[in-house]
Amino acid sequence: MEDLTTCRLLLVDDTKTNIDLLVASLMSDYTLSVALNGPSALSIAAKLKPDLILLDVMMPEMDGFTVCRRLKEDPATSDIPVIFLTAMDDLDMKTRGFQMGAVDYITKPFHAAEVKARVRNHLSLLLARRQLAHQNSELEHRVQERTQELEHNYRDTLLRLGMAAEYRDNDTGRHIRRIREFTALLARKCGCSPKEAEDMGLAATMHDIGKIGIPDAILLKPGKLDDEEWRIM
Repeated sequence: MEDLTTCRLLLVDDTKTNIDLLVASLMSDYTLSVALNGPSALSIAAKLKPDLILLDVMMPEMDGFTVCRRLKEDPATSDIPVIFLTAMDDLDMKTRGFQMGAVDYITKPFHAAEVKARVRNHLSLLLARRQLAHQNSELEHRVQERTQELEHNYRDTLLRLGMAAEYRDNDTGRHIRRIREFTALLARKCGCSPKEAEDMGLAATMHDIGKIGIPDAILLKPGKLDDEEWRIM
């Protein structure tokens, strides 16, 4: 549903006169489907997934409350808003309907202007919720993409730091690669997931990274370090 003009309504009433009045009131604004009983309403709703259902309460064979309950129990139709149509202005009945998940009541005999206004209000609300859900989904997708990008950059940084150590000292570079592989292997053997093992291996490459900040004269000195060199180390 992109806008109100593309909405489909399901009208459910066992009295043809009421159906005719609803059709006359709504046909110029929406695509309409009609059911004259509860089982037919459930079948059409499952097949067409209307955006809104106007549902009579008092019907033979299967009343509106039963139809509403069945709709809400089915994940495929549970999100479809239901407006009850009833000739009984009874508070307990209305309370029962709202508890079952109905969004509104229209009391018979209904007026075209009221029906159109109620329908439009609920469809506008439905459209706003769908647009918000779509925006949230898009935002979540962008966040996931950004998170993956940051994680990739983080891993790339660690690998480049390891390469930098290798350029300073070949022994250290080879040592870092071995430490990474051994750490990941041990993590997997200890029951870590592949992702956890990879993370631990990457983290292990940092254990000697401080050597990058050591002057070559100290880091590559063939003999023993003096006290000042030890202090720097």
